Amino acid sequence: MKHPPYNLAKPVISVILPTLNEAPHIERTLCSLLDQKRDDFELEILVIDGGSSDGTVGLVEGFIDSSTVKLLQNPERNTPAAFNIGLRAAAGEYVCILGAHSEYANNYIATCYREMLAHDAIGCSGRVLTVAANSTVSGRLSALCLGGAFASSSNSVRRQREGFADTIPYPVFRKEALLATGGYNEKLLRNQDNDMNHRLRRAGHRLYVTAKTHATYVARPDVKRLWSYGYRTGMWNAYTLSINAACMRPRHFAPFVFLISLSAFALMIFTAELAHQSIFLPLSLLTFILSGYLLFGFVAGVHTAIQERSWTALLLPLVVVGFHFAYGLGTLAGFLSLPRVTTAAAKTRRVTTLSPKYPL
Repeated sequence: MKHPPYNLAKPVISVILPTLNEAPHIERTLCSLLDQKRDDFELEILVIDGGSSDGTVGLVEGFIDSSTVKLLQNPERNTPAAFNIGLRAAAGEYVCILGAHSEYANNYIATCYREMLAHDAIGCSGRVLTVAANSTVSGRLSALCLGGAFASSSNSVRRQREGFADTIPYPVFRKEALLATGGYNEKLLRNQDNDMNHRLRRAGHRLYVTAKTHATYVARPDVKRLWSYGYRTGMWNAYTLSINAACMRPRHFAPFVFLISLSAFALMIFTAELAHQSIFLPLSLLTFILSGYLLFGFVAGVHTAIQERSWTALLLPLVVVGFHFAYGLGTLAGFLSLPRVTTAAAKTRRVTTLSPKYPL
């Protein structure tokens, strides 16, 4: 790929932006990137499209010029393949791994770049703020669920505090470090960022989150699609455990443990009834767990309703219950289908990694 001439007195940062049917968001995402303050560097934006059929490509083509925005094709149609295509094509010694479902503060890349250097880190990202895709009740609840403390742990990428971290969303990286790990693992259609961040830390590198800038993530547009997202995420957590267990954390499986615990107590109650035995202990434990969960959810809902000045948040516990159950069911389905998926992947899936000495 022929790169345009850059001012060699400045480093080049290449944005790698995978897309697949992102027509509702891509224009705002690209506008936020083109609006970046870039006094310290030259900017290159590589849009890697996986065969969009909703007009995304046409919208991107409206931004293409010879110096900043470029459109590349991703025949594999998945995120890690797009990242690797971007790493091959990137002119910069730094790369910014971003998502097309978000917008970025105009100091995002500059701040992450400076903070990465200041803290001697291999990568740095800003904080992620979750916003609603629309003004409907369902849309607002979806955003409150994803961005709230009740549904996510404090270590979630949407709730991270400033400082060194295990994993970072939307980071600026030194490209050389990504190449040295072999690039992104194309077996992982999800969690490829967790896997990469773990491999970087294992190699002795540090990752940093700064509170001096932020990205705005657009949540799923309604509760139904939020639950579907939770199910698929839970399923991929099970798959990831079989590929790189070290990059996963106990919090990724909390909904699964919750689901299994409730199911176990329910089964104990059922079998005790059949055997005409006392159900007091399993029923008490089940009631205690559910009551504690719902009480915490109610308190979180009231706190969010006051904070957001919206009584819609009082429905949040019901949404989060559904999200956690969908997440847990997805993980269960992932574990049950793991042997079949592993066998099929070994037979049919092309897995590509990048050589540490990949010619740029």
